[in-house]
Amino acid sequence: MKSPIPDYLAEVLGDSAHAVEGAVADYIPELAKADPDRFGVALSTVDGVVYAAGDADVEFSIQSISKPFVYALALADRGLDGVLAKVGVEPSGDAFNELSLEPGTGRPRNPMINAGAIATHALAGMAGWGAAERMERVVAGLSEFAGRPLRVDEAVCASELETAHRNLALAHMLRSYQILDEEPTAVVEGYTRQCSLLVTTRDLAVMAATLANGGRQPVTGRQVISPRVARQVLSVMTTCGMYDAAGDWVTTVGIPAKSGVAGGLIGALPGQVGVATFSPRLDVHGNSVRGVHLFGRMSEDMGLHLMDVPAPSRSVLRKVRTFDDGHSTAIVFQLQGSLGFTTAEVVVRAVVESTERTDRVIFDIERLQSVDRVGRVMLLEVVRRLSLDGREVLFLDPDGVVPDPVPGDGGAVRVVRTREELRAR
Repeated sequence: MKSPIPDYLAEVLGDSAHAVEGAVADYIPELAKADPDRFGVALSTVDGVVYAAGDADVEFSIQSISKPFVYALALADRGLDGVLAKVGVEPSGDAFNELSLEPGTGRPRNPMINAGAIATHALAGMAGWGAAERMERVVAGLSEFAGRPLRVDEAVCASELETAHRNLALAHMLRSYQILDEEPTAVVEGYTRQCSLLVTTRDLAVMAATLANGGRQPVTGRQVISPRVARQVLSVMTTCGMYDAAGDWVTTVGIPAKSGVAGGLIGALPGQVGVATFSPRLDVHGNSVRGVHLFGRMSEDMGLHLMDVPAPSRSVLRKVRTFDDGHSTAIVFQLQGSLGFTTAEVVVRAVVESTERTDRVIFDIERLQSVDRVGRVMLLEVVRRLSLDGREVLFLDPDGVVPDPVPGDGGAVRVVRTREELRAR
C-alpha cells in the first residue's frame, strides 16, 4: 500500500497554485531571475521520515531562513545572556530591513530582522574569532541542521553585496552603539554569505524538524543544539519570524515560522513536525504568497495550530501481532492514546511496512482515548487503500471511538464491538 501523505501534499500544492499575486525579489538582481512558478512542499516528522511534493529538490538561497539557525549557534556559543546583551527578543512591528534600534541601548529588537541578524552573525563562534573562522562555524552548523554539506551560491552572494547599502547602514549604526565590535563591512559580507547558502525545500523541512525535535537532527540523530536553545529559537520565531505580519500569522496559522526573500518558508511545530515550502512570489511583507496560503491550509487540515493542544498519550502503537493459520494471514494493530496527524502518521507507516503479504488487517482501537478529524480521515483512507489492495479490514471498536467509520470509494470496513465477535470472525 502507498502512503496517502504524499498524495495529500500534492493536493494542497495544486490547491495553492492559484495564488499568482506578488512578485519575485527583484531588488536583488540574481533573485530577480527566479522562476516565479516554482512550487514545492516538504514535511519531516521528528523521527526522520520526509514526505515531499512538487519542486522540493530544487536548490535556492536560504536568505533570512538562516536567521533562526544562526541565532541558535550564537546562543550555543555565547549563552543566552551574552546574546541578549547585544540582541533583544521583542517583536518590532517593522519591516525586516527597517533602520531602527532600541532607544538608549542601540540593540536590535530581535534576531529575525536584518539589524538583529547582522548582530547575531557576529556572535556565532567564539569571542575573538575572525570572519573566516566565524563563517566556517556558520556553514558547518547549518550543514548539521540539514544533515548534508551546504555551499554558498557565489553569484547570489556577489549580487546581494552589490546592493547591500541598507545592511551596511544598519551595521554602521550597530558599530556606533558598540553592538558590533569589529569592522561593519566584514560582518555584512559574512552575513550575506550566510544568506546565500543553497538549500532545498526538503533540507528546510528537516532543519525545521530539528528545532521541533528539541535540537536533535531527526535523520542523523545528532544533537545539534540543546533543547533549551531550541525552545528559545522557537519562541522568538513565534513572535518575530514573520516580521510585521507575525501577529496575523500566529493567530491564523499558529506555527513558529520563518520566511526568506528567495521564496522559502519554514514552520516548526514542537514535538510534531517540520514543514517547508518554496515559491518565489512574495507579498508586501517579503513572505511567499503561495507558501502562506499552503501553510494556512495545512494548519487547518491537520490541526497544527500551536494552541490546538492534543491530549497527552503514550506511543500510539501499543502492540502489533501477526497470525497465520496456514490458509490466511492476519495482522492486528493495537492502538492507544490519541489519534491526530503525527500519531496517525506512525500508524500509516506501520501499515505500509507490515501488510504487503497480509489477507486481513485488524485495528484494535479499544484503547484509543480520542480521534480528531485528521486522525479519522487518515485512518479511513488507510482502510480504503487496504480494501483496494484486496485486504479485509476490521475495527474492534467497542465504544464507537471512530465516528462514522465509512471509508471513501472502494473502501470497506467491518466494525465489531466485542472480542468474542472478533474471534468468531
